[in-house]
Amino acid sequence: MTSSETAVHPWIESAPAPVERELYAVTPRLAEVVRVVPLTPRMTRVTLSGDFSELLGRAPTDHVKVFFPPAGEELPVMPQVGPNGLIPPPPGSPRLFRDYTLRRVDRAGGEIDIDMVLHAGGLGSTWAAAAAPGMKVGVLGPRGSEVVDPALDWLVLAGDETALPAIGRWLAELPSAVSVRVVVEVAGPEEEQTLPCSADVDLVWLHRNGIPAGESTLLADALAGFEFEFPTGRGFVWVAGEAVSLKPVRRMLRNHPALDAACVDVDGYWRRGVVNHDHHAASD
Repeated sequence: MTSSETAVHPWIESAPAPVERELYAVTPRLAEVVRVVPLTPRMTRVTLSGDFSELLGRAPTDHVKVFFPPAGEELPVMPQVGPNGLIPPPPGSPRLFRDYTLRRVDRAGGEIDIDMVLHAGGLGSTWAAAAAPGMKVGVLGPRGSEVVDPALDWLVLAGDETALPAIGRWLAELPSAVSVRVVVEVAGPEEEQTLPCSADVDLVWLHRNGIPAGESTLLADALAGFEFEFPTGRGFVWVAGEAVSLKPVRRMLRNHPALDAACVDVDGYWRRGVVNHDHHAASD
């Protein structure tokens, strides 16, 4: 099939959209570090303990805002919630928070895992590099979930290291019947992780080998390599990483003759040179 052909898979027009979106009221929580486990040279898993028994959310891509203490202090500045939602902080207040995926949620045990990328500078990275049991942070969210139908025939999951926590959780929770193709771009072979999954997984690791994060075309090139070879049946494509580098990926998937827009999600998790990039903002 060529890009000029307009045939689509027969399920696109007849099947319901594979994503169910849910919104929640957010609750600020104070949490304490109980474990810190290095996963790779550039990623650390931080386990937080707190009152997570009523934490909402049921999707692998669920994420929370983590609020860090100001320099020299032990407690974070927690967000305030009023009758109409979050109360905006005073103008000029430091934005001492970052967004992180919930890698694991144990509501009964009162724990969550957050995998944090380590890099030069940066609020979250600096905190993660020094994280130790007893340290405290604030946790807000998730504010919503995008739940993908678990009864799909296939999935394509792709991204850089910032997408790894979501991909890892997704694989861990998948039923065995689904077929999954995974493409992950990382700095080098030392950044590869073991990603347990009971489903049929085709996993490809891409190594930047010195190319700065966000400047590589490896992910876009790999996805373009099987641009017109997506399986038949009901499926979903999810890609996340640096916002600018994913623009050609988004255009390619939007224009793919065998994919409906409801079956594709390309998410710019971060953007070079931008602090606290809003990945909900328009990308094009």
